Amino acid sequence: MGCGRVGASMATQLDHTGHSVAIIDMSSDAFRRLPPDFNGRKVKGIGFDRDALEQAGIDEAYAFAAVSSGDNSNIVAARVARESFGVEHVVARIYDARRADVYERLGIPTVATVRQTAEQMMRRILPGGVAREMEDPSGTLSLVQPDVSTAWVGMSVAALEERLGVRVAWISRGQEAVVPTAVTSVQELDRLHLAVRNERIRAVQRALSRPPAQEV
Repeated sequence: MGCGRVGASMATQLDHTGHSVAIIDMSSDAFRRLPPDFNGRKVKGIGFDRDALEQAGIDEAYAFAAVSSGDNSNIVAARVARESFGVEHVVARIYDARRADVYERLGIPTVATVRQTAEQMMRRILPGGVAREMEDPSGTLSLVQPDVSTAWVGMSVAALEERLGVRVAWISRGQEAVVPTAVTSVQELDRLHLAVRNERIRAVQRALSRPPAQEV
């Protein structure tokens, strides 16, 4: 739902990779953002209207993404797709981070555009930053990508996990993603993706910003 820049980009990528796609928008002019070779279905209508959703083939949908410019419309559409049509995989774009947290706890996955953009920007202008990549719906755990001091280079993943009480989910190394074992060592320029309890995020980042001997 929503044929703005995000919706048009998603629909185009899905179409080009062979998926069956339908896109809904209130304005027929919005469909001009789609390429001439777009093979998906275009439905003019309100994204949470049952008739529009049925025209788009919601009964057969594997997933539904609500990416219009309105928080309320996105949440209502996502809930209708989930609760009325039984679509298991739904996601809604939300600008208000406080509301996003509430809906996450209600079981509606959200992408909080402003919060995530702000976190990414802040991480790049402040030393010792940490990018929160995702948070579980209960608000207990997060997947984060912290800045890591070069003093940690050479330490094994097992030792790092034991010291900090985290789990290394994967390592971005150059153009590759590495699933580490206990004996995998941290290399220079590695980007670590850590699963960590939310109340420990700041402590973990402080520890990784200084040499291991000074870690407290």
